[in-house]
Amino acid sequence: MEKQVFKEILAIDGGEKTVQSTFPWPIYDESDVQAVAEVVGSGKWGNPDCSDYVAAFEREFAAYCGTKYAVTCVNGSVSLRLALMACGVRPGDEVIVPPYTFIATASTVLEVNCVPVFVDIDPATYNLDPNAIEAAITDRTKAIIPVHFAGLACDMDAIMDIARRHNLRVIEDAAHAHGAEYKGRKLGSIGDAGSFSFQSSKNLTSGEGGIVVTNDEKLYRMMASLRNVGRMEGHQWYDHFNPGCNYRITQMQAVLLSQQLQRLEDQTVLRNNNGRYLSELLSGIDGLSPLSGRMEEIRHCYHLYIFKYDAAAFGGLSRQEFVARLAAEGVPCSTGYPHPLYKQPVFQNKNFMCYAIPDSVDYTTVFCPVSERACREEAVWIFQHAMLGSQDDMQAFAEAIRKIQRVVTQG
Repeated sequence: MEKQVFKEILAIDGGEKTVQSTFPWPIYDESDVQAVAEVVGSGKWGNPDCSDYVAAFEREFAAYCGTKYAVTCVNGSVSLRLALMACGVRPGDEVIVPPYTFIATASTVLEVNCVPVFVDIDPATYNLDPNAIEAAITDRTKAIIPVHFAGLACDMDAIMDIARRHNLRVIEDAAHAHGAEYKGRKLGSIGDAGSFSFQSSKNLTSGEGGIVVTNDEKLYRMMASLRNVGRMEGHQWYDHFNPGCNYRITQMQAVLLSQQLQRLEDQTVLRNNNGRYLSELLSGIDGLSPLSGRMEEIRHCYHLYIFKYDAAAFGGLSRQEFVARLAAEGVPCSTGYPHPLYKQPVFQNKNFMCYAIPDSVDYTTVFCPVSERACREEAVWIFQHAMLGSQDDMQAFAEAIRKIQRVVTQG
C-alpha cells in the first residue's frame, strides 16, 4: 500500500491560518467611556475652559517619565517642532537625524527653517549610529534628534557625550518609546527634551496628540508658551510674547490619556517579555536576525518587533512575498518604509518652502547603506498590538514563519 504524503498548504493558498488569535487595538473598557462621558457632560471641552484634566495628565506623564515638566500638544510632529524652537535653533542651522524614521523627524526640521543632516543607522538596532554622528558635525550643527525606533533605546551615553563635547542640544524622538528604558531611565528623560506621539497606532493613544517632557525649566516655559499662542503664565489672556500657535489638546483627550496611562506599565512589561521570548524563537530560524542592541541595559517597549529577513534562506522568496504569506497566516506585519527619508520627493525635489536652506544642500547625493538595505530588502515589522498576545501566540508567530520556510524550500 502506497504511503500518503501530507502536503502542507499556506493560508494564502487556502490552508488553515497558523495564528488563530486576534489582537484588538486600542484596548479600553467602560471606565474609559465613562471618564470621557463625564467631560462631555460637563460642557467644558476645550483646554481654556477648564485645564484641570490637561494639567493633571501632564503631571502624571512627567512623573511616569521621571521628569519635572511635560507640555501636551496636538500631535507628535508639533511636539518635535516645539522642542526645536525652544532649544533655540535658528534659520540655516543643521540638525542631525536618522533616515530610517517617520517623515516628521526630518520635516519638522524644515518647518523651523533648518537643514536635516541624515546620518546612517546601526545595523544591530536600526537606531542612529553614534560612530557616524561626529563626522557629520559642522560649525552649523545645533542639535541631534535620536529616534528610539520601534521602542528600542539608542546608545544615549555615546550620543550625550558627543552632544556635550560639541555643545549640541539633544531632542529624543520617543514617538515609539512610551515606557521604554535605558539603564533604568525612561526614554525621553535623558536629552534636553523628549517628544512623544499619541497617534492611534502608538503604545499610549488618544487617537491623536503629543507631549514633550523636560527637566529644563526654561525650555518648559518656552514650549508651554509656544503651545498656547505665545501666552506666558501670569499674564493676561490677550498678551502674546512668543510666535506660537494654538496647539492645545482637549479635555477629552487628556482624560482618556490618563485612563490609558494606568495600563501602560503592565502593557510595556508584557511587550518586553514577549519580544525577548520571540527573539529566542526566531534566532533559531535560518535566515532571520532579530534586532538586538545591548539588551541587558534596556527595556524595549516593542512599538514594533523588527527582524531582518534573508531571502536566500527562504528559497529566494522576496521579502514582499514573505510578508504577504506571513500576514495571511495571521501575523499583523509589514515591510515598513519603502525607502529612506532622503529619497522622499520633498527632499529629492527640494520642495522646502523655506528661505534659509542653502542652495548647496543636495539630497540626491545622500546614500546611507544600512538604511537602504533595511528599506529595500531586510526589515520585517510585527505591530505592537500583536506583542500584547500570549507566549502561545509568540510560538504561533514563529511556527508561521517555519511553515512558510518549509513550504517554499521543500515544495
